[in-house]
Amino acid sequence: RSNKLIYQQKPRLKTALEMLRASISLEDSLHEVTLPFFVLHGEADIVTDPEVSRALYEKASSTDKTIRLYPGMWHALTSGEPDENVEVVFTNIINWLDKRSDSSYSLIPGQFLGGHHGVQVVPSTPAPLPHAMASEKRQQARPFSKYLCAWKGPRVLHRSAM
Repeated sequence: RSNKLIYQQKPRLKTALEMLRASISLEDSLHEVTLPFFVLHGEADIVTDPEVSRALYEKASSTDKTIRLYPGMWHALTSGEPDENVEVVFTNIINWLDKRSDSSYSLIPGQFLGGHHGVQVVPSTPAPLPHAMASEKRQQARPFSKYLCAWKGPRVLHRSAM
């Protein structure tokens, strides 16, 4: 697929090494995932095998986990697909999040505003949360996680987490 925003060449060695390190770290810590967990993957993805996402789903310890595979869709579900596919993906994401939050908004299915990230949301109650309250809730979100990475030898704290 031709998308000018997506790098089309083979990854550089350092990039590939960092991706490997991140994958190892993720795989080693998936058993610790107990929060709600949502895995999305295009079945026609040639960058990452859909079996990897199935394995992520299986290894996660969360009791609230969902896997969603999209037939005929590729790797970049929200930026490399036709608008109607992107709309389906965002509708699924928003509906999944709505079921797990106290959101006073809900998605109107089929109302795509254009662009790659535009979806229309409307209040499902007459009085939605004020902007300040919503902003405060976002600030209370969990802090950045510290990722441990190593290819060979003991795991060390990654520089980005220091």
